[in-house]
Amino acid sequence: MTFISKTPHADVVLIGGGIMSATLGAFLKQLEPNWTISLFERLDQPGLESSDPWNNAGTGHAALCELNYSPAAKDGSVNPAKALLINEQFQLSRQFWSHLVDRNLIGSPKGFINTVPHMSFVLGEDHTRFLKTRYEALKPHTLFRSMEYSEDHGQIAKWAPLIVKGRDPKQRIAATRAVEGTDVDFGALTRELTTYLGNNGVEINYGHDVTGISRASGGGWDLSLKYPKSGEHGKIHAKFVFVGAGGGALHLLQASGIPESKGYGGFPVSGQFFRCTDEAIAAQHSAKVYGQASVGAPPMSVPHLDTRYVNGKRSLLFGPYAGFSTNFLKNGSYLDLPLSIRPGNIIPMLAVAKDNMDLTAYLIKEVAKRHGDKVEALREYYPEAKDGDWELITAGQRVQIIKKDPQKGGILQFGTEVIAGRDGSIGALLGASPGASTAVPIMIELLQKTFPKNFKGWQSKLKDMMPGYGVKLDENPDLAVELEQATAKSLQLEGVSASR
Repeated sequence: MTFISKTPHADVVLIGGGIMSATLGAFLKQLEPNWTISLFERLDQPGLESSDPWNNAGTGHAALCELNYSPAAKDGSVNPAKALLINEQFQLSRQFWSHLVDRNLIGSPKGFINTVPHMSFVLGEDHTRFLKTRYEALKPHTLFRSMEYSEDHGQIAKWAPLIVKGRDPKQRIAATRAVEGTDVDFGALTRELTTYLGNNGVEINYGHDVTGISRASGGGWDLSLKYPKSGEHGKIHAKFVFVGAGGGALHLLQASGIPESKGYGGFPVSGQFFRCTDEAIAAQHSAKVYGQASVGAPPMSVPHLDTRYVNGKRSLLFGPYAGFSTNFLKNGSYLDLPLSIRPGNIIPMLAVAKDNMDLTAYLIKEVAKRHGDKVEALREYYPEAKDGDWELITAGQRVQIIKKDPQKGGILQFGTEVIAGRDGSIGALLGASPGASTAVPIMIELLQKTFPKNFKGWQSKLKDMMPGYGVKLDENPDLAVELEQATAKSLQLEGVSASR
Protein backbone atom coordinates (compact mmCIF):
# COMPACT_ATOMS: atom_id res chain seq x y z
CA MET A 1 0.00 0.00 0.00
CA THR A 2 1.41 3.41 -0.97
CA PHE A 3 0.74 6.58 0.90
CA ILE A 4 2.15 8.87 -1.78
CA SER A 5 -0.30 10.60 -4.13
CA LYS A 6 -1.68 8.14 -6.69
CA THR A 7 -2.08 10.92 -9.24
CA PRO A 8 1.07 11.68 -11.28
CA HIS A 9 -0.48 14.79 -12.85
CA ALA A 10 -2.95 17.43 -11.68
CA ASP A 11 -4.31 20.62 -13.11
CA VAL A 12 -3.94 22.25 -9.70
CA VAL A 13 -1.88 21.39 -6.63
CA LEU A 14 -2.68 23.12 -3.34
CA ILE A 15 0.19 23.10 -0.83
CA GLY A 16 -1.10 23.46 2.73
CA GLY A 17 -4.36 22.39 4.33
CA GLY A 18 -5.39 25.69 5.90
CA ILE A 19 -8.22 28.12 5.23
CA MET A 20 -6.51 29.68 2.19
CA SER A 21 -5.97 26.46 0.22
CA ALA A 22 -9.41 25.20 1.22
CA THR A 23 -11.02 28.44 0.05
CA LEU A 24 -9.15 28.44 -3.25
CA GLY A 25 -10.06 24.79 -3.81
CA ALA A 26 -13.73 25.54 -3.14
CA PHE A 27 -13.67 28.38 -5.66
CA LEU A 28 -12.03 26.25 -8.34
CA LYS A 29 -14.51 23.39 -7.79
CA GLN A 30 -17.33 25.86 -8.37
CA LEU A 31 -15.70 27.59 -11.34
CA GLU A 32 -14.04 24.63 -13.08
CA PRO A 33 -15.58 21.40 -11.74
CA ASN A 34 -13.72 19.23 -14.25
CA TRP A 35 -10.22 20.34 -13.26
CA THR A 36 -8.18 17.77 -11.34
CA ILE A 37 -6.99 19.06 -7.95
CA SER A 38 -4.67 17.56 -5.33
CA LEU A 39 -4.08 19.00 -1.86
CA PHE A 40 -1.04 18.22 0.30
CA GLU A 41 -0.85 18.94 4.03
CA ARG A 42 2.15 18.00 6.18
CA LEU A 43 0.07 17.43 9.34
CA ASP A 44 -2.53 14.70 9.91
CA GLN A 45 -5.57 16.96 9.67
CA PRO A 46 -6.53 20.20 7.96
CA GLY A 47 -6.48 23.57 9.68
CA LEU A 48 -4.11 22.71 12.53
CA GLU A 49 -1.70 25.62 12.12
CA SER A 50 -2.87 29.27 11.96
CA SER A 51 -6.43 28.24 11.03
CA ASP A 52 -6.88 26.30 14.29
CA PRO A 53 -9.26 28.10 16.68
CA TRP A 54 -6.75 28.19 19.53
CA ASN A 55 -4.01 29.51 17.26
CA ASN A 56 -5.88 32.72 16.40
CA ALA A 57 -8.46 35.04 17.93
CA GLY A 58 -11.28 33.85 15.68
CA THR A 59 -12.45 37.39 15.08
CA GLY A 60 -14.43 37.83 11.90
CA HIS A 61 -12.28 40.83 11.06
CA ALA A 62 -14.68 43.48 9.78
CA ALA A 63 -12.85 46.45 11.35
CA LEU A 64 -15.77 46.94 13.73
CA CYS A 65 -13.49 46.86 16.77
CA GLU A 66 -9.86 46.70 15.58
CA LEU A 67 -8.47 50.17 16.21
CA ASN A 68 -5.25 49.61 14.22
CA TYR A 69 -7.30 49.58 11.00
CA SER A 70 -8.26 53.22 11.54
CA PRO A 71 -5.38 54.94 13.37
CA ALA A 72 -5.37 58.61 14.29
CA ALA A 73 -3.49 61.00 12.02
CA LYS A 74 -1.11 63.61 13.43
CA ASP A 75 -3.93 66.18 13.47
CA GLY A 76 -6.16 63.81 15.48
CA SER A 77 -8.48 62.95 12.59
CA VAL A 78 -9.38 59.38 11.62
CA ASN A 79 -9.51 58.18 8.02
CA PRO A 80 -12.11 55.38 7.73
CA ALA A 81 -10.88 54.12 4.32
CA LYS A 82 -8.99 50.99 5.46
CA ALA A 83 -11.71 50.01 7.93
CA LEU A 84 -14.29 50.32 5.16
CA LEU A 85 -12.17 48.19 2.82
CA ILE A 86 -11.75 45.39 5.36
CA ASN A 87 -15.46 45.40 6.18
CA GLU A 88 -16.30 45.19 2.46
CA GLN A 89 -13.89 42.25 2.16
CA PHE A 90 -15.49 40.42 5.07
CA GLN A 91 -18.91 40.90 3.51
CA LEU A 92 -17.64 38.95 0.48
CA SER A 93 -16.51 36.14 2.78
CA ARG A 94 -19.97 36.05 4.36
CA GLN A 95 -21.58 35.87 0.93
CA PHE A 96 -19.40 33.00 -0.26
CA TRP A 97 -19.95 31.02 2.94
CA SER A 98 -23.70 31.65 2.61
CA HIS A 99 -23.61 30.36 -0.98
CA LEU A 100 -22.00 27.11 0.20
CA VAL A 101 -24.43 26.72 3.12
CA ASP A 102 -27.52 27.46 1.01
CA ARG A 103 -26.54 24.71 -1.45
CA ASN A 104 -25.74 22.22 1.33
CA LEU A 105 -22.13 22.00 0.19
CA ILE A 106 -20.92 22.49 3.77
CA GLY A 107 -22.58 21.75 7.09
CA SER A 108 -24.42 23.86 9.64
CA PRO A 109 -22.96 27.36 9.97
CA LYS A 110 -23.33 27.11 13.76
CA GLY A 111 -20.32 24.83 13.64
CA PHE A 112 -18.02 27.60 12.46
CA ILE A 113 -19.62 31.04 12.94
CA ASN A 114 -21.61 32.68 15.74
CA THR A 115 -22.81 36.18 16.52
CA VAL A 116 -20.61 37.89 19.10
CA PRO A 117 -20.77 41.71 19.39
CA HIS A 118 -17.52 43.53 18.61
CA MET A 119 -16.37 46.23 21.01
CA SER A 120 -13.52 48.72 21.20
CA PHE A 121 -12.54 49.69 24.74
CA VAL A 122 -10.11 52.40 25.82
CA LEU A 123 -8.83 54.00 29.01
CA GLY A 124 -7.86 57.62 29.68
CA GLU A 125 -8.57 61.05 28.24
CA ASP A 126 -6.49 60.85 25.04
CA HIS A 127 -7.70 57.41 23.99
CA THR A 128 -11.30 58.37 24.76
CA ARG A 129 -10.97 61.38 22.47
CA PHE A 130 -9.57 59.15 19.72
CA LEU A 131 -12.31 56.55 20.07
CA LYS A 132 -15.05 59.17 19.81
CA THR A 133 -13.40 60.64 16.70
CA ARG A 134 -13.20 57.16 15.20
CA TYR A 135 -16.85 56.52 15.98
CA GLU A 136 -17.88 59.80 14.35
CA ALA A 137 -15.82 58.93 11.25
CA LEU A 138 -17.34 55.45 10.86
CA LYS A 139 -20.93 55.83 12.07
CA PRO A 140 -22.24 57.67 8.95
CA HIS A 141 -21.24 54.73 6.72
CA THR A 142 -23.81 52.06 5.95
CA LEU A 143 -21.60 49.15 7.00
CA PHE A 144 -21.03 50.74 10.42
CA ARG A 145 -24.55 52.05 10.99
CA SER A 146 -25.21 49.84 14.02
CA MET A 147 -22.20 51.13 15.97
CA GLU A 148 -22.93 52.59 19.42
CA TYR A 149 -20.68 54.74 21.58
CA SER A 150 -20.63 55.30 25.33
CA GLU A 151 -18.44 56.67 28.11
CA ASP A 152 -20.95 55.63 30.79
CA HIS A 153 -19.79 52.87 33.13
CA GLY A 154 -23.34 51.61 33.56
CA GLN A 155 -24.02 51.33 29.84
CA ILE A 156 -20.68 49.67 29.10
CA ALA A 157 -21.36 47.23 31.97
CA LYS A 158 -24.61 46.20 30.22
CA TRP A 159 -22.62 45.46 27.07
CA ALA A 160 -19.76 43.61 28.80
CA PRO A 161 -20.08 43.26 32.61
CA LEU A 162 -16.65 41.75 33.26
CA ILE A 163 -14.71 44.75 31.93
CA VAL A 164 -16.47 47.17 34.31
CA LYS A 165 -17.11 45.15 37.48
CA GLY A 166 -14.52 46.07 40.11
CA ARG A 167 -13.22 49.04 38.13
CA ASP A 168 -12.71 52.49 39.73
CA PRO A 169 -15.94 54.35 38.89
CA LYS A 170 -13.93 57.55 38.43
CA GLN A 171 -11.68 56.04 35.76
CA ARG A 172 -12.25 57.55 32.31
CA ILE A 173 -13.34 54.81 29.91
CA ALA A 174 -15.06 54.66 26.56
CA ALA A 175 -16.37 51.91 24.30
CA THR A 176 -18.02 51.29 20.97
CA ARG A 177 -20.20 48.29 20.19
CA ALA A 178 -21.39 46.67 16.95
CA VAL A 179 -23.95 43.95 17.60
CA GLU A 180 -23.41 42.13 14.28
CA GLY A 181 -19.83 41.07 15.04
CA THR A 182 -18.89 37.41 14.72
CA ASP A 183 -16.69 34.73 16.20
CA VAL A 184 -15.34 32.33 13.56
CA ASP A 185 -13.76 28.93 14.12
CA PHE A 186 -11.57 28.88 11.02
CA GLY A 187 -10.36 25.38 11.83
CA ALA A 188 -13.93 24.05 11.70
CA LEU A 189 -14.61 26.01 8.50
CA THR A 190 -11.43 24.61 6.93
CA ARG A 191 -12.55 21.07 7.75
CA GLU A 192 -15.97 21.73 6.22
CA LEU A 193 -14.36 23.02 3.03
CA THR A 194 -11.84 20.17 2.75
CA THR A 195 -14.62 17.63 3.32
CA TYR A 196 -16.55 19.24 0.49
CA LEU A 197 -13.45 19.06 -1.72
CA GLY A 198 -12.76 15.43 -0.85
CA ASN A 199 -16.37 14.47 -1.59
CA ASN A 200 -16.12 16.12 -5.01
CA GLY A 201 -13.08 14.53 -6.57
CA VAL A 202 -10.20 16.41 -4.96
CA GLU A 203 -7.38 14.13 -3.82
CA ILE A 204 -6.64 15.06 -0.20
CA ASN A 205 -3.24 13.96 1.11
CA TYR A 206 -2.46 14.41 4.80
CA GLY A 207 0.92 13.69 6.38
CA HIS A 208 2.66 14.65 3.13
CA ASP A 209 5.59 17.07 2.92
CA VAL A 210 6.24 18.94 -0.31
CA THR A 211 10.04 18.92 -0.14
CA GLY A 212 10.88 20.47 -3.50
CA ILE A 213 9.43 22.45 -6.35
CA SER A 214 11.02 22.96 -9.74
CA ARG A 215 9.87 24.23 -13.11
CA ALA A 216 9.10 21.39 -15.53
CA SER A 217 10.72 21.44 -18.95
CA GLY A 218 7.38 21.18 -20.73
CA GLY A 219 5.64 23.80 -18.57
CA GLY A 220 4.09 23.68 -15.14
CA TRP A 221 5.84 22.37 -12.04
CA ASP A 222 7.34 19.16 -10.69
CA LEU A 223 6.84 18.71 -6.96
CA SER A 224 8.84 16.34 -4.78
CA LEU A 225 6.81 14.62 -2.06
CA LYS A 226 7.67 12.76 1.12
CA TYR A 227 5.53 10.71 3.49
CA PRO A 228 7.58 10.84 6.72
CA LYS A 229 5.69 8.02 8.48
CA SER A 230 6.86 5.44 5.96
CA GLY A 231 9.83 7.24 4.43
CA GLU A 232 8.28 7.00 0.97
CA HIS A 233 9.03 9.57 -1.70
CA GLY A 234 7.10 10.56 -4.79
CA LYS A 235 6.50 13.22 -7.39
CA ILE A 236 3.56 15.00 -8.98
CA HIS A 237 3.37 17.35 -11.94
CA ALA A 238 1.01 20.33 -11.76
CA LYS A 239 -0.06 22.86 -14.33
CA PHE A 240 -0.71 25.32 -11.49
CA VAL A 241 0.60 25.41 -7.91
CA PHE A 242 -0.73 27.41 -4.98
CA VAL A 243 1.72 27.76 -2.10
CA GLY A 244 -0.69 28.29 0.79
CA ALA A 245 1.49 26.81 3.51
CA GLY A 246 1.24 29.71 5.97
CA GLY A 247 4.64 30.46 7.47
CA GLY A 248 6.08 27.62 5.38
CA ALA A 249 5.17 29.37 2.13
CA LEU A 250 8.31 31.51 1.98
CA HIS A 251 10.73 28.58 1.73
CA LEU A 252 8.76 26.93 -1.08
CA LEU A 253 8.34 30.22 -2.90
CA GLN A 254 12.09 30.77 -2.71
CA ALA A 255 12.70 27.21 -3.94
CA SER A 256 10.58 27.89 -7.02
CA GLY A 257 13.13 30.46 -8.17
CA ILE A 258 10.53 32.77 -9.72
CA PRO A 259 11.78 36.36 -10.03
CA GLU A 260 8.74 37.65 -8.15
CA SER A 261 9.96 35.90 -4.98
CA LYS A 262 13.27 37.77 -4.89
CA GLY A 263 13.81 40.16 -2.02
CA TYR A 264 11.10 38.76 0.26
CA GLY A 265 11.94 37.78 3.80
CA GLY A 266 9.95 36.84 6.87
CA PHE A 267 9.90 38.06 10.46
CA PRO A 268 8.25 35.50 12.78
CA VAL A 269 6.28 36.57 15.83
CA SER A 270 4.96 34.02 18.31
CA GLY A 271 2.32 34.56 20.93
CA GLN A 272 0.45 33.24 23.93
CA PHE A 273 -3.12 33.61 25.18
CA PHE A 274 -4.86 33.14 28.49
CA ARG A 275 -7.83 30.79 28.09
CA CYS A 276 -10.74 30.36 30.51
CA THR A 277 -13.03 27.38 29.93
CA ASP A 278 -15.11 27.93 33.11
CA GLU A 279 -18.60 28.17 31.62
CA ALA A 280 -19.92 30.15 34.59
CA ILE A 281 -17.38 32.92 33.87
CA ALA A 282 -17.71 32.68 30.08
CA ALA A 283 -21.49 33.09 30.37
CA GLN A 284 -20.98 36.59 31.82
CA HIS A 285 -19.19 37.94 28.75
CA SER A 286 -20.54 38.01 25.20
CA ALA A 287 -18.22 40.26 23.21
CA LYS A 288 -14.87 40.60 21.51
CA VAL A 289 -13.34 43.59 23.29
CA TYR A 290 -10.32 45.13 21.54
CA GLY A 291 -8.09 47.80 23.04
CA GLN A 292 -5.07 49.85 21.98
CA ALA A 293 -1.74 48.25 21.12
CA SER A 294 1.32 49.09 23.19
CA VAL A 295 3.91 51.44 21.69
CA GLY A 296 6.10 49.47 19.27
CA ALA A 297 3.80 46.45 19.26
CA PRO A 298 2.87 44.74 15.97
CA PRO A 299 -0.82 45.05 14.99
CA MET A 300 -1.66 41.44 15.86
CA SER A 301 -0.55 42.13 19.44
CA VAL A 302 -3.55 44.35 20.21
CA PRO A 303 -4.93 43.16 23.57
CA HIS A 304 -8.45 41.75 23.48
CA LEU A 305 -10.84 39.82 25.71
CA ASP A 306 -12.86 37.51 23.48
CA THR A 307 -15.81 35.19 23.63
CA ARG A 308 -14.95 32.02 21.69
CA TYR A 309 -17.10 29.13 20.49
CA VAL A 310 -15.05 26.00 19.86
CA ASN A 311 -16.71 22.59 19.38
CA GLY A 312 -19.97 24.10 20.59
CA LYS A 313 -18.49 25.21 23.92
CA ARG A 314 -18.24 28.84 24.99
CA SER A 315 -15.02 30.07 26.57
CA LEU A 316 -12.92 33.22 26.97
CA LEU A 317 -9.59 34.20 25.48
CA PHE A 318 -7.31 37.06 26.46
CA GLY A 319 -4.09 38.19 24.88
CA PRO A 320 -1.98 37.95 22.95
CA TYR A 321 1.34 38.14 24.72
CA ALA A 322 3.83 38.50 21.89
CA GLY A 323 7.10 36.62 21.81
CA PHE A 324 9.82 35.65 19.41
CA SER A 325 10.76 32.31 17.94
CA THR A 326 12.76 31.58 14.79
CA ASN A 327 10.35 28.91 13.50
CA PHE A 328 7.88 29.95 10.79
CA LEU A 329 5.24 27.39 11.79
CA LYS A 330 4.08 26.30 15.22
CA ASN A 331 5.10 22.79 14.18
CA GLY A 332 8.14 24.07 12.29
CA SER A 333 11.88 24.20 12.84
CA TYR A 334 14.01 26.75 14.71
CA LEU A 335 16.14 26.85 11.56
CA ASP A 336 13.27 28.34 9.51
CA LEU A 337 14.42 31.94 9.91
CA PRO A 338 18.17 31.45 9.28
CA LEU A 339 17.49 29.13 6.33
CA SER A 340 15.23 31.78 4.75
CA ILE A 341 18.09 34.26 4.38
CA ARG A 342 19.19 34.71 0.78
CA PRO A 343 21.55 37.13 -1.01
CA GLY A 344 18.47 38.84 -2.44
CA ASN A 345 16.73 39.49 0.90
CA ILE A 346 19.57 40.07 3.34
CA ILE A 347 19.69 43.83 2.69
CA PRO A 348 15.91 44.29 3.22
CA MET A 349 16.12 42.16 6.38
CA LEU A 350 19.03 44.18 7.80
CA ALA A 351 17.24 47.44 6.94
CA VAL A 352 14.13 46.26 8.77
CA ALA A 353 16.20 45.26 11.80
CA LYS A 354 17.73 48.74 11.89
CA ASP A 355 14.44 50.61 11.45
CA ASN A 356 12.36 48.55 13.89
CA MET A 357 14.31 48.76 17.12
CA ASP A 358 11.10 49.70 18.96
CA LEU A 359 9.55 46.38 17.84
CA THR A 360 12.67 44.51 18.93
CA ALA A 361 12.59 46.21 22.33
CA TYR A 362 8.89 45.41 22.68
CA LEU A 363 9.43 41.71 21.88
CA ILE A 364 12.34 41.46 24.34
CA LYS A 365 10.13 43.03 27.00
CA GLU A 366 7.30 40.61 26.19
CA VAL A 367 9.55 37.54 26.30
CA ALA A 368 10.89 38.65 29.70
CA LYS A 369 7.42 39.33 31.12
CA ARG A 370 6.69 37.31 34.24
CA HIS A 371 3.47 35.38 34.76
CA GLY A 372 2.27 37.91 37.33
CA ASP A 373 2.77 40.75 34.85
CA LYS A 374 0.63 38.89 32.32
CA VAL A 375 -2.14 38.50 34.86
CA GLU A 376 -1.99 42.24 35.61
CA ALA A 377 -2.40 42.95 31.88
CA LEU A 378 -5.51 40.75 31.91
CA ARG A 379 -6.88 42.73 34.88
CA GLU A 380 -6.73 45.96 32.88
CA TYR A 381 -9.61 44.44 30.88
CA TYR A 382 -11.13 42.19 33.54
CA PRO A 383 -10.41 43.78 36.94
CA GLU A 384 -11.65 40.84 39.03
CA ALA A 385 -9.87 38.11 37.04
CA LYS A 386 -8.45 35.29 39.20
CA ASP A 387 -5.20 33.70 38.10
CA GLY A 388 -6.43 30.17 38.82
CA ASP A 389 -9.30 30.49 36.33
CA TRP A 390 -6.97 30.92 33.36
CA GLU A 391 -4.45 28.71 31.58
CA LEU A 392 -1.67 30.01 29.33
CA ILE A 393 -1.67 28.50 25.84
CA THR A 394 0.70 28.97 22.90
CA ALA A 395 -0.86 30.51 19.81
CA GLY A 396 0.10 30.02 16.18
CA GLN A 397 3.13 31.61 14.52
CA ARG A 398 2.72 34.76 12.44
CA VAL A 399 5.33 35.57 9.81
CA GLN A 400 5.31 39.24 8.85
CA ILE A 401 6.47 40.18 5.36
CA ILE A 402 9.84 41.82 4.78
CA LYS A 403 10.19 43.28 1.29
CA LYS A 404 12.45 45.57 -0.69
CA ASP A 405 11.87 49.30 -0.56
CA PRO A 406 13.66 51.78 -2.83
CA GLN A 407 13.96 54.43 -0.12
CA LYS A 408 14.58 52.43 3.06
CA GLY A 409 16.16 49.31 1.60
CA GLY A 410 13.52 47.15 3.24
CA ILE A 411 10.22 47.46 5.10
CA LEU A 412 8.27 45.29 7.50
CA GLN A 413 4.77 44.94 6.08
CA PHE A 414 1.80 43.93 8.18
CA GLY A 415 -1.10 42.24 6.45
CA THR A 416 -1.18 39.81 3.54
CA GLU A 417 0.33 39.83 0.07
CA VAL A 418 -0.47 37.76 -3.01
CA ILE A 419 2.55 36.83 -5.13
CA ALA A 420 2.06 35.41 -8.61
CA GLY A 421 4.50 34.14 -11.21
CA ARG A 422 4.60 36.08 -14.46
CA ASP A 423 3.18 33.16 -16.47
CA GLY A 424 0.35 32.56 -13.99
CA SER A 425 1.45 28.98 -13.23
CA ILE A 426 2.23 29.59 -9.56
CA GLY A 427 0.78 31.74 -6.80
CA ALA A 428 1.51 32.16 -3.11
CA LEU A 429 0.30 34.04 -0.07
CA LEU A 430 2.57 35.63 2.52
CA GLY A 431 1.70 37.53 5.68
CA ALA A 432 -0.85 37.47 8.48
CA SER A 433 -3.84 39.43 9.85
CA PRO A 434 -6.61 40.05 8.78
CA GLY A 435 -5.79 36.87 6.85
CA ALA A 436 -8.45 34.21 7.34
CA SER A 437 -11.36 36.64 7.62
CA THR A 438 -10.55 37.99 4.17
CA ALA A 439 -9.62 34.64 2.61
CA VAL A 440 -12.38 34.97 0.02
CA PRO A 441 -11.33 38.33 -1.50
CA ILE A 442 -7.65 37.36 -1.20
CA MET A 443 -8.26 34.19 -3.21
CA ILE A 444 -10.27 36.15 -5.78
CA GLU A 445 -7.25 38.44 -6.17
CA LEU A 446 -5.01 35.39 -6.63
CA LEU A 447 -7.35 33.94 -9.27
CA GLN A 448 -7.33 37.23 -11.13
CA LYS A 449 -3.52 37.36 -11.13
CA THR A 450 -2.87 33.73 -11.99
CA PHE A 451 -5.73 32.94 -14.37
CA PRO A 452 -6.20 36.22 -16.27
CA LYS A 453 -7.54 34.50 -19.41
CA ASN A 454 -10.12 32.46 -17.50
CA PHE A 455 -11.06 35.20 -15.08
CA LYS A 456 -13.21 37.19 -17.48
CA GLY A 457 -15.35 34.12 -18.14
CA TRP A 458 -15.74 33.49 -14.41
CA GLN A 459 -17.30 36.88 -13.67
CA SER A 460 -20.93 35.79 -13.92
CA LYS A 461 -20.34 32.72 -11.73
CA LEU A 462 -18.57 34.84 -9.11
CA LYS A 463 -21.50 37.27 -9.17
CA ASP A 464 -23.95 34.39 -8.69
CA MET A 465 -22.00 33.16 -5.66
CA MET A 466 -21.45 36.65 -4.22
CA PRO A 467 -24.04 39.22 -5.34
CA GLY A 468 -21.93 42.00 -3.83
CA TYR A 469 -18.88 41.09 -5.91
CA GLY A 470 -17.56 44.08 -7.82
CA VAL A 471 -19.77 46.51 -5.90
CA LYS A 472 -18.80 48.93 -3.13
CA LEU A 473 -21.55 48.18 -0.67
CA ASP A 474 -20.92 51.34 1.30
CA GLU A 475 -21.90 53.31 -1.80
CA ASN A 476 -24.96 51.11 -2.39
CA PRO A 477 -26.77 51.13 0.96
CA ASP A 478 -29.91 49.29 -0.18
CA LEU A 479 -27.88 46.38 -1.56
CA ALA A 480 -25.63 46.42 1.52
CA VAL A 481 -28.61 46.03 3.85
CA GLU A 482 -30.20 43.36 1.64
CA LEU A 483 -27.02 41.26 1.55
CA GLU A 484 -26.27 41.71 5.25
CA GLN A 485 -29.73 40.45 6.11
CA ALA A 486 -29.60 37.59 3.58
CA THR A 487 -26.23 36.32 4.81
CA ALA A 488 -27.33 36.69 8.43
CA LYS A 489 -30.29 34.41 7.66
CA SER A 490 -28.18 31.83 5.80
CA LEU A 491 -25.44 31.79 8.46
CA GLN A 492 -27.94 31.89 11.35
CA LEU A 493 -26.54 35.17 12.66
CA GLU A 494 -28.23 38.13 14.29
CA GLY A 495 -28.91 40.83 11.71
CA VAL A 496 -28.99 44.61 12.08
CA SER A 497 -31.80 46.95 11.17
CA ALA A 498 -31.91 48.78 7.87
CA SER A 499 -32.12 52.20 9.52
CA ARG A 500 -29.05 54.36 9.82
